[in-house]
Amino acid sequence: MKKLLFTGMLSATVLAVSCSGVKNAKTAQNQRSEFLKMKGDWQIVSVNYDKEYKIKPFDDGIDAQCFVGSHWRLIPNNWTGAYTVNGGGTCGTGFTQPIKIDVVSGNTFNFKKIAEGTKAKQNTAGYTLTLTNQSTDQFSLEQNVSFNGENVRVVYNFERTGMK
Repeated sequence: MKKLLFTGMLSATVLAVSCSGVKNAKTAQNQRSEFLKMKGDWQIVSVNYDKEYKIKPFDDGIDAQCFVGSHWRLIPNNWTGAYTVNGGGTCGTGFTQPIKIDVVSGNTFNFKKIAEGTKAKQNTAGYTLTLTNQSTDQFSLEQNVSFNGENVRVVYNFERTGMK
């Protein structure tokens, strides 16, 4: 009788775990599907934050407003991309920065810079932003930047410029 009861409990546990695994797989698949919609070319059309702060995001040494007009290519099928800042004026010279990207839990957008001649796994530092307002042709990324002990919310608004 004990053996039968143990076998029944074990079967119920296996069934519960396997159903949970299917649900988690479907959730992951849906998140990946949403992430794949980001494939293509994008441009930052505005950067919003409290202008009394001088924000220099992503350790590029330039003001956040220098990212307005920047071009971002996102290639989610291989988790790569790049962004190009135009430069000029107080923004210095333009540059292109290769990145490795990921979206976790549906709305957490992670990226890390990839230096020329290095592999992504050699760089453990990166940036975490929150993906909001996603549609076919636009999305926003929100970042909390620490400034003098305070968190400043910075919102980067993207619009699609093309599919590649």
